[in-house]
Amino acid sequence: MVLGSGTSNGVPTLGKPYPATYLADPRNFRTRAALALLGPAGNVLVDCGPDMRSQLLREGIVDVEGVFITHTHADHVMGMDDLRSFCLKYKRSVPVYTSPDYQEDIRRIFSYAFREYPPGIWVPRLELLPVEPHHRLAGLEIKTFWLEHGPIPVLGLRVNDFAYLTDVSAIPDNVWPCLSGLETLVLDAVRLEPHPNHFHLESALSTAQKIGAKETYLTHLCDDYDHSVTNASLPSGIELAFDGLRVEL
Repeated sequence: MVLGSGTSNGVPTLGKPYPATYLADPRNFRTRAALALLGPAGNVLVDCGPDMRSQLLREGIVDVEGVFITHTHADHVMGMDDLRSFCLKYKRSVPVYTSPDYQEDIRRIFSYAFREYPPGIWVPRLELLPVEPHHRLAGLEIKTFWLEHGPIPVLGLRVNDFAYLTDVSAIPDNVWPCLSGLETLVLDAVRLEPHPNHFHLESALSTAQKIGAKETYLTHLCDDYDHSVTNASLPSGIELAFDGLRVEL
C-alpha cells in the first residue's frame, strides 16, 4: 500500500495558492512518500515520514512488525517518534533495518530513544539492525538493494513481483537483474524538470520502459502533477500513484 505519494514538502505545499479544480481531486493531496507492506503475518513500513501517524490511522493499520528506512532525509524519518505507540503496545523495541551510516543518523536525531528512563516512561525503542540482501518478515520474502539518490545511497525493495524505488536518480548496473519480471513497479518521478537527486518525469518514463513492469506507478510527486490531467498523457501501463493506492503483492 502506498501510504504517501508526495515529495518532501507534501502537496498542497504550504504558502501557495492552488486552483479550485486542482484541490477538487483528493488524489492531489499527497502526504510524504512511504509504503506499507501488508503481509500474512503482520505489516512492514518502508520509511516513517512526518505524516506516518495520520497515514496509519487513515488506513486502519494497527500493527507493525518492522521498519525499513531507505535513507535519513527528514521526509523519510521524522515520524519515527510515533513508533513509541507500538513499543508501548508490544512492550518491546521495534526492529528498524537500515545501513550503518543511517543507523548513526537515527541515533543522533532520536538520541533520547537510546537512553535509560525510570519505569513507566515510554519513548520509542528502536532496535537498529543491518540490511541484508534477503529478509523474511511478517510472512514476506523481502529482497533489498542499494540505489543512487544523488550522492547518497538509498534502499530499494522487492517483494514477489513488486518493487519500490523511491528517491532514486540512478540504478547501478548490478541492480538491474533484481528488477526483471516485475508485475508492479513504484518509481520516483519528483517533478517535470530535471533534478540532480531524483528521476524527473522524462527520466522516470525512460527507466520504467526499460524495466518493463506490467504496471508502473510514479511516486514522490510534487505539485507539478495534476492527477487526472497527467494520467491522461502518460503511456499505457504507467500512472501516478496516490495516497492509499493498494497493490497485490
